[in-house]
Amino acid sequence: MRAIHISSLDGPSAIELVDVSAPHDPGQLTIEVKAAGVAFPELLQTRGLYQMKPDLPFIPGAEVAGVVSYAPQGSGFAVGDRVAALPLLGGFAEVALARPDLTFRLPDQVSFVEGAAYPFNYGTSYFALIERGHLEPGETVLVHGAAGGIGTSAIQVAKAFGAGRVIGVVSTDQKGAVAIAAGADEYVLAEGFRESIGREVDIVVDPVGGDRFTDSLRTLREHGRLLVIGFTAGDIPTVKVNRLLLNNIGVTGVGWGAFALSRPGHIATELTAMEPHLRSGALKPVVGQTFGLEQAVDALASLEGRTATGKVVLTIG
Repeated sequence: MRAIHISSLDGPSAIELVDVSAPHDPGQLTIEVKAAGVAFPELLQTRGLYQMKPDLPFIPGAEVAGVVSYAPQGSGFAVGDRVAALPLLGGFAEVALARPDLTFRLPDQVSFVEGAAYPFNYGTSYFALIERGHLEPGETVLVHGAAGGIGTSAIQVAKAFGAGRVIGVVSTDQKGAVAIAAGADEYVLAEGFRESIGREVDIVVDPVGGDRFTDSLRTLREHGRLLVIGFTAGDIPTVKVNRLLLNNIGVTGVGWGAFALSRPGHIATELTAMEPHLRSGALKPVVGQTFGLEQAVDALASLEGRTATGKVVLTIG
């Protein structure tokens, strides 16, 4: 089968398209991959900067969608099932393995490309807003990086679960249009966003970090929460905790993968809670560019250059 190898830690340009034997494990599902999601962790893995550091060479790719070609007895799946799955590694390939508890049936109306864009981002956004942020009906949510994969999923999860107003923060008007199409009520440009909003926000969703952090705190009304999801800007910000005390606001870490993967069944519970909204179309993954497997370098480069909108996906089968 064709697959992408990370064989050195020299960045995305050093990844290789190789031919390797298809994997098989009698205890796991075998999936003929139709599409694979591309995310910031894979970019970090090309330089050895992600917390998961497999031995070289390895096949990256944490989330896929495709068709089951082998299912262990008692797994609850059958050959031919359309699924999305979290293999965690090995997804950038024509065949991948996934645990049954990290595999989920795709509704018929959800395409494979959308399925590959769903579990990672929407699981993170649900964990952030509902489990860590305790979103209440009618609250105002501010989403940084609102045209990206996490940003668009956070917009939709917030609206589906009762937010009254969702504001996207973006770098350009073009990206603002993507945020509006995803369901945001309005958008503001990152330059000067605090002055545009005032102190009207209940929850800030921040996958960006960097120098926006302090201004984000200043948009929070009393009892507001800032959810730290990542640092795509590169810089890890710091906070003077007197700001939290004086304004009765909080900063909350959102480490979905480490939390959910250590609790069997937790991800299934989250996706079950979201399934009615996925079926209704309230949650509809925003797919940006798609690339063939042989274009994986370009897919990762679009993340590194911050030109991507929505979820970047490799189409494989």
